[in-house]
Amino acid sequence: MEELDIKKEFEELKKLTLLGAKKALTMTDAALLTGLSKSHLYKLVCAKEIPYYKSQGGKLTYFDKLELEAWLLNHRVPTHQEIDQQATTYVVTGRMQKGGVK
Repeated sequence: MEELDIKKEFEELKKLTLLGAKKALTMTDAALLTGLSKSHLYKLVCAKEIPYYKSQGGKLTYFDKLELEAWLLNHRVPTHQEIDQQATTYVVTGRMQKGGVK
């Protein structure tokens, strides 16, 4: 039983290593990178809520790794400290900072 676990972990490590070297990701690769299921990724693609590319015939879907990572980090949630700083700045200046707290 232990040998099967080691083989499974090795295969997972191999996949992640290959994923690190790729620029264009398949749906399976994108699911592995994001932690999202393939069905959820398909829904995001259909709704055009995630950046993607289609093969010339239109059958295959690909993702640019850097664009996918940027998409994952697109909706940052500010910390309590940053919100407090924004509130203080608003009270002092009477206007909100553009682009969040710096």
